[in-house]
Amino acid sequence: MTQEQGHTLPFWREPRPTALLVLANGMILEGAGFGATGAAVGEVCFNTAMTGYQEILTDPSYTGQIITFTFPHIGNVGTNDEDIETSNLAASAGVRGAVVHAPVTAPSNHRAQGDFNAWLKERGIIGLCGVDTRALTSLIRENGMPNAVIAHSPNGEFDIGALRTMAQQWPGLEGMDLVPAVTAAQRYAWTQAAWRPGEGFRTGTAGTYKVVAIDYGIKRNILRLLTEAGCAVTVVPAETSADAILAMRPDGVFLSNGPGDPAETGKYAVSVIKDLIERNVPTFGICLGHQMLALAIGAKTLKMHQGHHGANHPVQDFTTGKVEIVSMNHGFSVDTTSLPANARETHRSLFDGSNCGLELTDRPAFSVQHHPEASPGPRDSHYLFARFAGLMEKARIAGPRPDSPGCG
Repeated sequence: MTQEQGHTLPFWREPRPTALLVLANGMILEGAGFGATGAAVGEVCFNTAMTGYQEILTDPSYTGQIITFTFPHIGNVGTNDEDIETSNLAASAGVRGAVVHAPVTAPSNHRAQGDFNAWLKERGIIGLCGVDTRALTSLIRENGMPNAVIAHSPNGEFDIGALRTMAQQWPGLEGMDLVPAVTAAQRYAWTQAAWRPGEGFRTGTAGTYKVVAIDYGIKRNILRLLTEAGCAVTVVPAETSADAILAMRPDGVFLSNGPGDPAETGKYAVSVIKDLIERNVPTFGICLGHQMLALAIGAKTLKMHQGHHGANHPVQDFTTGKVEIVSMNHGFSVDTTSLPANARETHRSLFDGSNCGLELTDRPAFSVQHHPEASPGPRDSHYLFARFAGLMEKARIAGPRPDSPGCG
């Protein structure tokens, strides 16, 4: 690379790279391209999960991001139709690109239905391999998540200046509402339950609790575990009004995960959530839904330095005293110091002390920053879905309060 083109983190040794990662600061990483061709701009993060790359790459919460996988072998078990987490079938994955260490090998797994390279092409995701992902991860840890362009040109021809300008001019995720790109276009019922060996995904039984799930970019496995917990789930678009939700007479409302800056999504979501919790509708939020609930009660959110992305994060649940290993995927967090008097912290990251959960003391509402549904990841936090069901059952037994519309 010439000085004009910037400096590199050298690893790739072929004479002509076919893919680049061009950071906004001018740094260039060279390697071999796979998957889709072209160029895409986004925020570069790293994910420490050792398994589940297909679930990660189809999680709508990654919209606008380029994922660096710290585990060196990605794509080796191929792809299948079951490990897709995008719940909105009309939407493609929001991930802009994937950066991996080792070249992608032929699939070797009894569940494999397709090749990783072809699958990425179909979904429009650009891949870059042959990169020193440990060095890139260290760079992110030291300097934060950079804006960058990932580009794949099979003939090895790139306009470095244009790619650098593209990376520098991209405004970044802060201040960006990405939910409209991933939310459902219209309401729909969900009936699929969790996967079981030899059975696959089953159809759930008739649900005990009517739950409306507000879709900010919801994952399929969240819906499956709601079904497993005895919920009859109806998914609604992100901008559905509180009146429309209340007209469905739900036993509870679920606030989903999703991408982008929570403060921007909150401009239309917060007023809806305020209405619901003021009417005493049992409410459960995950990830962006956790941040939305926090904003609705007057708390603040912050952009994180490197974010939390992986399936090996220790979190303590103060309501039980237990430490769980959980899946994480977020670049913003709730400012614990901004929580109002009627909210208490229930979960905390043992990596950096950031907030991972809250509950209201005067309303039936709680939320967590991590992903209890996993996919991928451990199942330590599956109990939270039963906790939500218990909250709805308790509200049923208590009956409608004077300031409640009588939902349930």
